[in-house]
Amino acid sequence: MPSNEIKGDEGMAKDLRKQAAAILKAAESLNAQDNFLFVTTFERYLELLAVLDDLKKGIEEHGVQVTKEYVKGRGNVYSNPAINAYVHVTDSANKTVSTLKRILRDCEADDSDSDPLVDAINGNTEE
Repeated sequence: MPSNEIKGDEGMAKDLRKQAAAILKAAESLNAQDNFLFVTTFERYLELLAVLDDLKKGIEEHGVQVTKEYVKGRGNVYSNPAINAYVHVTDSANKTVSTLKRILRDCEADDSDSDPLVDAINGNTEE
């Protein structure tokens, strides 16, 4: 499992770790755990989950509206910029999950013809 720790509420973190372990177990059953694309995409997914958790904490801490003070102490109220970032990171995480599913589906497909590039990507290198 990649070393990225999934942060968050203790219950949520445990649940996410269980889900991550289940994804890795599924990858192992398909011999995808050494697939370069799977490994790097899975690490990216874990990083995105950590970013989402940090953004969520920021939104909870500062609220959905923030005040920015300008000249002469006047404050303007704006929506928290973390909300927009949260939406974008969520979109990226969802796309990353789709990519992971596609990689696992491709690993599951029967490929009777051996392709050196595909073998290298899947971690099947003979040294």
